[in-house]
Amino acid sequence: MKPTVTVTDLLKMKQGKEKIVSLTAYDYPFAKMVDEAGVHIILVGDSLGMVVQGKSSTIPVTMDEMIYHTRLVSAAARYALVVGDMPFMSYQASLSDAVINAGRFLKEGGAAAVKLEGGAGVSHIIKAISDASIPVQAHIGLTPQSVHKMGGFKVQRDEERLLADAKEVEAAGAFSVVLEGIPAPIAKKITAALSIPTIGIGAGPDCDGQILVIHDILGMTDRKLPKFVKQYENLGELARKGISSYVKEVKEGAFPKEEHCY
Repeated sequence: MKPTVTVTDLLKMKQGKEKIVSLTAYDYPFAKMVDEAGVHIILVGDSLGMVVQGKSSTIPVTMDEMIYHTRLVSAAARYALVVGDMPFMSYQASLSDAVINAGRFLKEGGAAAVKLEGGAGVSHIIKAISDASIPVQAHIGLTPQSVHKMGGFKVQRDEERLLADAKEVEAAGAFSVVLEGIPAPIAKKITAALSIPTIGIGAGPDCDGQILVIHDILGMTDRKLPKFVKQYENLGELARKGISSYVKEVKEGAFPKEEHCY
């Protein structure tokens, strides 16, 4: 069995120009498949609010819900680094709340690190959590928890601010940074300017790694997909076909047959 990926492994991968693969997962079965496929980072994203809970944004997701899903994923992961996504208002109110809630992901959820959204404005929070020996993944650019402030899910193009944010979160102790919804040329400059890995989502090919939402790449959502998503399979279509066949056979009395009986 391969050794579990660590934050120092990720730094070595950037230095060796080896691409980092990250993907979301929210439960045991999918986390097991993701882990066995060789993904380096499994993010238990607050995106579960949209793809699992059917909400219109990530804002309603609670800490207890995040801990529950992180625990399921951690039970399956043997190789990947599990990162718990800190939900809205779990770290913004006070440094004490931030450190305690980050600690819950490790103590109760079994994660190895946490992720939180924001640039320079949350650098003091990143530092406080890092100082508590909890690895932090930063997240700049399009930050879904700030959807109302941003006026929607919009590409972020302020190069000067984005570069400053990236450098601030690195200085605060983040072990990596997610770049979301950033034009590829800007993301390339940020990646070159940092010693920590960048993980892109809608940020072009020059980031040190990539992340997508598992429901998006497998066709298991009915929401309109962003431009940056590539659908690799359509499990949603296969599932609907299988369920429809089951419904039909039960109604017609074709299931169960003799071989399904004791």
